[in-house]
Amino acid sequence: MKVKNKDKIRLEEYIPHSKKVRMGILWIYDMAMVWLCSLLSLVIRFDFDISAIPAEYMGALWKYGLMQTGVVTFVFYISHLYTILWGAAGIREMLEVSLSCMAAAIAQPLAMTFLGERMPRSYFVLWLILMTIAAVCGRISYQVVPRILNRLIRIKEKETIPHVMIVGGGRAGTLILREMKSSEKVHGYPACIVDDDPDKQGRMIDGVLVAGKREDIPRLVREKGINEIFVAMPTAPAEALKDILDICQHTGCHVKTLPGVYQIMNDEVSISKLRNVQIEDLLGRKPIQVDLDEIMGYVKDKVVLVTGGGGSIGSELCRQLAGHKVKQLIIFEMYENNAYEIQQELKRKYPDLNLVVLIGSVRNTNRLDSLFHQYRPDIVYHAAAHKHVPLMEDSPNEAIKNNVLGTYKTAKAAIKYGVKRFILISTDKAVNPTNIMGASKRLCEMVIQMCNEKSATEFVAVRFGNVLGSNGSVIPLFKSQIEKGGPVTVTHKDIIRYFMTIPEAVSLVIQAGAFAKGGEIFVLDMGKPVRILDMAEKLIRLSGYEPYKDIDIQFTGLRPGEKLYEELLMDEEGLQKTENERIFIGHPIDMDYGKFEKGLFRLEEAAWRERGSIREMVHELVPEYHYKPTDPGKGEAAEEAAAEAAAGLDPGLEVASGERLALHRRLAMYSVWSNEKQGQQE
Repeated sequence: MKVKNKDKIRLEEYIPHSKKVRMGILWIYDMAMVWLCSLLSLVIRFDFDISAIPAEYMGALWKYGLMQTGVVTFVFYISHLYTILWGAAGIREMLEVSLSCMAAAIAQPLAMTFLGERMPRSYFVLWLILMTIAAVCGRISYQVVPRILNRLIRIKEKETIPHVMIVGGGRAGTLILREMKSSEKVHGYPACIVDDDPDKQGRMIDGVLVAGKREDIPRLVREKGINEIFVAMPTAPAEALKDILDICQHTGCHVKTLPGVYQIMNDEVSISKLRNVQIEDLLGRKPIQVDLDEIMGYVKDKVVLVTGGGGSIGSELCRQLAGHKVKQLIIFEMYENNAYEIQQELKRKYPDLNLVVLIGSVRNTNRLDSLFHQYRPDIVYHAAAHKHVPLMEDSPNEAIKNNVLGTYKTAKAAIKYGVKRFILISTDKAVNPTNIMGASKRLCEMVIQMCNEKSATEFVAVRFGNVLGSNGSVIPLFKSQIEKGGPVTVTHKDIIRYFMTIPEAVSLVIQAGAFAKGGEIFVLDMGKPVRILDMAEKLIRLSGYEPYKDIDIQFTGLRPGEKLYEELLMDEEGLQKTENERIFIGHPIDMDYGKFEKGLFRLEEAAWRERGSIREMVHELVPEYHYKPTDPGKGEAAEEAAAEAAAGLDPGLEVASGERLALHRRLAMYSVWSNEKQGQQE
């Protein structure tokens, strides 16, 4: 559909590339206009009768002409009129041209008086007017001529390039329309504009007709042969944008949209800012509005620790915190590649930031103790966790070690070293969990509630749903499958999820820290849940394909531990409003903290022994956790004996549970060391 470059007329081929040559041509034009405007001023003064012009005036004109070219050259040079990029000039530059011409005009009568010459008084006024018009028009031509030529080229190529519909006749749409017409790099013919404003209907914007409202989009697509739709409505409410995109997706056209209102504020609206429609554009709810400058006061001049700071949520937390005058930002991350990426980004954007990046695991008690002892953080954002449901179903003990025990150890270190606030990143999967990942996050919430009761540190949790664009998000998977020609895989036709963007999630986490009094579970009102199948179908349509025809959708069945819908709050918790109408607080559930902590010790021992009965033990602590039972013939005692025998521990040895576990670990480590030693000797 697009015209190949070799077949296009390229204007730059006929424009001199040398700056000196281009400025030389402009200077020659100006000097020619000096003489022409001088002559025309006399001709106009004497009613266009050249024979009526007195000889003394003509003599003065030729005598002063050379001096006038020098004066104009000097004035234009010191005014930088030969260094301005006129192809991108605006009103300010044209005003500078006018003032320069005025300065040159004022010099004329002074110079002629000095030379003893005289001219009609009206000559000087006429010369100023004519020279200003000539100088301005000469510079405007840098923009006008290429646009005219490009329009002629586009009219000629009209049938061979994509026809584009622009939705939105406001400032953003107008600027994009003009760039389409003036830029050779944009392959598209603006066929029509759509806008809901009744006053704009039937009118022309830069030569393009406003042909209808949003409900006319399907008809206009058929009538005008539209191939692409540019949605230029960065300030439109989310509901209106969703409605328009819903209409566009059924047209079969490729749809692009402007990403945000800041493009308008910064005068950055251009074709380059158009992007393919993201699925978050279709969620149909208002984004969370949080005044970060207002609530970020509690982190100013504080030492802030972010565990899991290289992940999707953790890294965005670091970006937000880095710009709000923290005393020191500590990133604690297990994966060195993630840590390195966010470290380099923050160093580049915030060179004055006191940044510390440390590699380590929240499972390591000694590493945590060393970190807290050396840096003494005031605030901790705990984002480190294993989050992938299917992977954790296959490795349940790892979910317990990293999520539950990692949270417990980090919380204990926070208490020991006097951290003021501790904010846990939780998930909607913690409510009535059907998978070990969700159950582990529910245990994490219970851990911070217990720690809040036992210390002066303010412990809170922040619970939200799926994060768009995060590692493992369904949207990148769908896009990849569409690019490969399908099929797109959906687990179940009725599965629904709550969704939010990473900035929304982070703003909620940050505001939770500002609202924290201790023990709360903050919950976001995420609007209506979204059916995953609907998202897949919309994404296929917005990519220019027809679901089930061009790109097939296959249902693979629910994965282990996956449920059709997620909840954000348990009935027992209740809801309490906050200053932000989209954020609520769930009250802690009463629990026996002593019994719970003993259960954690047993859970730790079972996890490190790789016991297969870990789900049963989690269920004892989280009764609302539903799971598929393991082999009933394999009892807990048999598993324990097998694990101890494998480690070389005498099952008849009478020691306390904690000591037995310590012996088990030492023997296991010794076994590994012995095997390595033997391998080296061989």
